[in-house]
Amino acid sequence: MNAPAEKPFLYVVVCAAGIAAGVGELIAAAQERNWEVGVIATPVAMGGFFDSAAVEARTGRPVRSAWRSPSDPRPFPAPDAVVVAPATFNTVNKWAAGLADTLAVGTLCEAAGLGVPIAVLPCVADALAAHPAYRDSLARLRGMGVRFGEPYSGMPDERGVRAPFPWAGALDLLQTR
Repeated sequence: MNAPAEKPFLYVVVCAAGIAAGVGELIAAAQERNWEVGVIATPVAMGGFFDSAAVEARTGRPVRSAWRSPSDPRPFPAPDAVVVAPATFNTVNKWAAGLADTLAVGTLCEAAGLGVPIAVLPCVADALAAHPAYRDSLARLRGMGVRFGEPYSGMPDERGVRAPFPWAGALDLLQTR
């Protein structure tokens, strides 16, 4: 009798945007689609932007935000895919420039270099999205094969209603590769 195939492993990179509090929706959707999930957060995101204890309980793994020492075991297997959600202006620009000054951005730089499929759900205010550096960063990352969801500014519409963040849409982007 053959052993069951291991589930593919998804890295979820969480950045510091208010919408990050809903990252559990992405994790649940990924688990429903048979992914194992490990979360890597930017250091700022760890400052209360999401419930890291709830994420750890949901995934059964620690949330990572700092580099491990060489003698420490790797807490996650190599990724089969990566989702960045929400992706902020700062992270997108640092990643495109290759500035791997945090575990989150270093992981993204490495995953892109290894050809790992990457889907990104940006959460960037319209004024920042208009900045030429951001537009250049999007073009560079797209040229590297990174897939982007629709822009999300987080701003309410004319009725004062904020659109829901399309968490599961990142998984759909991975399936279309």
